[in-house]
Amino acid sequence: ESCHLRHGQGIAEAPRQILRSIPNLDFVELSGSAECCGSAGIYNLLQPEESRVQLQKKIDHIAASKADTVVTSNPGCHLQIANGLSCADQTTSVSQPIVLLAAAYRESQ
Repeated sequence: ESCHLRHGQGIAEAPRQILRSIPNLDFVELSGSAECCGSAGIYNLLQPEESRVQLQKKIDHIAASKADTVVTSNPGCHLQIANGLSCADQTTSVSQPIVLLAAAYRESQ
């Protein structure tokens, strides 16, 4: 979940439940998942240095997880993380929960 979902709306478990419900998906909790990726609306534009520090921490956690895909529902987080992974030459993809859910639904038909 993104920071605004977790900290702003107090929602953390629902996205995990959705991901865990997808057949053949191996859900792995990301270390530091509650930490900001550095996007935070326009924070990455207003505070680019600190944003990069936050992003690097997130990219390090993703790399350590060895995940094929990292999932976020926030478009700003999606772009920030995808950019960070690309700059770090990481092959991990970024997706949205609904995209994975839709693919699983199509496979079940």
